[in-house]
Amino acid sequence: MQAFAPGSVTALFAPAGAGESMGASFAVEDGVVADVTPAEERPAEERPADERPADDSVVLVEGDPTDFEPVELALADLGVSARVDLAPEVPIGCGFGASGAATLATALAANEEFDLERSREELVGVAHCAEVEAGTGLGDVFVQEMGGLVVGDGENRWRFERDTPVEYARFGGIATEGMLADDDLMARIERAGVAALDALPEDPEMADVTREGWRFADETGLPTPEVRETVARAEDAGGVASMAMVGETVFAVGVEGELPDRTRVCADGAGLC
Repeated sequence: MQAFAPGSVTALFAPAGAGESMGASFAVEDGVVADVTPAEERPAEERPADERPADDSVVLVEGDPTDFEPVELALADLGVSARVDLAPEVPIGCGFGASGAATLATALAANEEFDLERSREELVGVAHCAEVEAGTGLGDVFVQEMGGLVVGDGENRWRFERDTPVEYARFGGIATEGMLADDDLMARIERAGVAALDALPEDPEMADVTREGWRFADETGLPTPEVRETVARAEDAGGVASMAMVGETVFAVGVEGELPDRTRVCADGAGLC
């Protein structure tokens, strides 16, 4: 069984406690396809006493076996042993929510493949808890489940129908786990994120979110010189640009042909293929 979840870009955020976050993010039309089939389980007599059948699960990215902790945690939570073939359309580790998309798509496909009869809300919760436990995200899966532009205050989320073209340039990744574990950085992020969220209008356009996102990024000190130069170039071309959270990636709206890659905001959320 196959499922697709769109990637997502977080423009600004702040931790809201208990593994939750507030901020502004948008889904993109490129994402991750997860193909889930039953794994080949070892006989019980060959299995250590504390090992569950779900420990036989195998995750592959573009055909290559890999450790993918949030996906593995989600399968364990669902109690299934699966082979998961992931086909990412977004760059991994560059601020496009690839781990969340992979985990959510896996949960949706596994539910169908193994006739688990879990609700969509339950599956989103499984994917979110796996991301938080793995330290790879705080709320990407909620945006990927809803689609569009999503603004949240830690308790409620508001979805805005947008299909704005977005250009981007990526230079490398930033380890989300290390960032989330840096108390000083997270304190700066909380202050800047709350202020940026408060500054958004009630019905924000992508330009509003991008503009406040750059103010947020600048105050956190996360942008590298290459990111700053690229943002300035996009702004000189008449657009609005910022940094994806969290990756060494610049995204821009209101430009055409200025940055090397192009996508658009995706109105549809995750689903079966």
